[in-house]
Amino acid sequence: MTDQPRLLEGLDPEQRQAVIAPRGPVCVLAGAGTGKTRTITHRIAYLVQRGLVAPQQVLAVTFTARAAGEMRTRLRALGAAGVQAQTFHAAAFRQLRYFWPRVHETQMWQLTDNKFRLVVQAANKVGLSTEREDVRDLAGEIEWAKSSLIGPEQYPAAAAAADRDVPVLPEQLSKAFAAYEQLKNRAQALDFDDLLLHIAAILEEQPEIAEEFRSRYRSFVVDEYQDVNPLQQRVLDGWLGNRDDLTVVGDANQTIYSFAGASPKWLIGFPHKYPDATLVRLERDYRSTPQVVGLANQVIGAARERPAGTRLKLVGQRPDGPRPDFAEYDDETEEADAIARRIAQLAKRGVALSEMAVLFRVNAQSEVYEKALSDAEIPYQVRGGERFFARAEVRQAMVTLRAAVAYGGNDEDLPATVRAALREVGLTDEPPAGGAARERWESLIALVELAEELAATAPDADLARYVAELDARAEAQHPPTVEGVTLASLHAAKGLEWDAVFLVGLVEGTLPIQHADTDAAVEEERRLLYVGATRAREHLCLSWALARAGGRRYRRRSRFLYGLVPDEHPAALPNKVKQRELLSRPAKPEKPRCRICNATLAGTMDIKLGRCADCPSDVDEDLLSRLKAWRSERARQLKVPAYVVFTDATLTALAEQRPSDVSALVGISGIGASKVQKFGSDVLALIQREHRGGPETPGDAGFSDDRADSSKNTLRSARRSQ
Repeated sequence: MTDQPRLLEGLDPEQRQAVIAPRGPVCVLAGAGTGKTRTITHRIAYLVQRGLVAPQQVLAVTFTARAAGEMRTRLRALGAAGVQAQTFHAAAFRQLRYFWPRVHETQMWQLTDNKFRLVVQAANKVGLSTEREDVRDLAGEIEWAKSSLIGPEQYPAAAAAADRDVPVLPEQLSKAFAAYEQLKNRAQALDFDDLLLHIAAILEEQPEIAEEFRSRYRSFVVDEYQDVNPLQQRVLDGWLGNRDDLTVVGDANQTIYSFAGASPKWLIGFPHKYPDATLVRLERDYRSTPQVVGLANQVIGAARERPAGTRLKLVGQRPDGPRPDFAEYDDETEEADAIARRIAQLAKRGVALSEMAVLFRVNAQSEVYEKALSDAEIPYQVRGGERFFARAEVRQAMVTLRAAVAYGGNDEDLPATVRAALREVGLTDEPPAGGAARERWESLIALVELAEELAATAPDADLARYVAELDARAEAQHPPTVEGVTLASLHAAKGLEWDAVFLVGLVEGTLPIQHADTDAAVEEERRLLYVGATRAREHLCLSWALARAGGRRYRRRSRFLYGLVPDEHPAALPNKVKQRELLSRPAKPEKPRCRICNATLAGTMDIKLGRCADCPSDVDEDLLSRLKAWRSERARQLKVPAYVVFTDATLTALAEQRPSDVSALVGISGIGASKVQKFGSDVLALIQREHRGGPETPGDAGFSDDRADSSKNTLRSARRSQ
């Protein structure tokens, strides 16, 4: 057992304050890299050691199986092995299996492992597309609705209120949602959201069961509290009842899942709900160098509005490191090849490949980096790809290790025992040269390193306990580290960290993403960049390319980089030619002004509409209706969500400003050369039809020869300006 004084060793004053806070409501606002997991696990262990709560009475919840697994490992090392540390869904599943037979007097319905098939059937039943991408979008909207406590009947109004970019008409999606629920219930199946919905209902409607549950669990801890959605908060309220023994930890600056229903409002509002709560702010960053921390503070400090709960300013605690690097390239291929060379250089200087990551906004950006790393013979792993415990060599190794337990292997030296057992499946003392054999070896050596980790934290651990640990990790999807560069999206990188991080593809239209057309959406994109930057411990490189592979150089670097890249940096002035070009350019244009009152425009939506939010709208409602009908048809033809054609805000701007030619069209924020080429003729024809009442229909109209000739220069200018 760990004694109390040792639990407080090595904690800074703020961490110590959080650990020793009495039972009751505690809110820890923890910035990136400030040791939040260390703080909350020490707090749990401290409460247990002082006898304020029994381990079995504590329920700690987080959002990923990996984070829950890490929490259990730390708690075990701190002498609090009996604490339940699970995801929301895992905790609800466990509770539901216990209470379901008592409530329904039947066996619990099966948790469906093929939700996609049911959504396909529902889509087909109501006449919607069953193409894979369309079904995925439909499933995503159903998940958002259920996690937001919205039923099929309420969906259209709720989607409009939330300004959702829905893949089909809201009324059609409502019907598909209802059909999905009917099919699922008829099959007596549950999806993951049902786990939370049912346990919340049981706790609210069955007082005896609620009392039984609350008599067992007395103390609750919620990690990443900024990511809770309304359904998860409803479950947490059911767990608590009228009690307040709750510790929450989070950082509103890392809220990046709003599209899935997550909201920081419960974290920010915690002190108002619990006026007597202990509030602790963790701002000492132990992860990153002061140079990385400084850049991260600049990124998040430029946010337009920051509620009180988000005003954390990180203070770097590590020694100085290299300044963040910025790099501009002609095209994506050149960018990827340069990143691969930089990775090779860092590897020669001793940075492990597993301590480097390439992070991007969308998964489609991965391909060019996979190729560049493969060409450079640098191993990599795509986060979100094949799961570690699903690999053939790992499955084979676990069979061998279980057999070794059955035959009574030598447990005196656990790592040596594991290494000896894995020789039967191909583990050698030296790694193979490369290719598939090297990848297999890396997986096996990762199992040995896991044995070394367990032996260090639990010296008396034997082979049977090690195999049990592997089984638990396999169930929780908590793999050991494999040697290789990580490729991941910014969303998938949250909660992870590396010595060197490359943030790539930082251009307008990608970060912020093109369909981020409100101030709130743009600020969430800014938080994504902040999350990416704070993943780096020492080396941080931010880069962008002016074109796709071999294409025109029409892209602009992300607006989030302005103010970050020093004026004298090579990325800003890479050569004398570019310097002369910059010096010869006319002065920067004035900030956009309202076309009605001439006031300076600041908000994203105001700039797009060309007017202040308070100024009267002169939208042509009939034109707007026709534009929306046209967009729906084009989206159906292209098999893409409607917002990919044009967002609602862009359609409103078109219906208000009614551009008459290509030049006016590209003057609307969010309409560039590619949009003009794809949809310009349709849009201009629709607008002209409104004025002259002609019979043309969208899609049939085209540019006249004169307009086509006169628009070429405008299109070229549009490409250059993007």
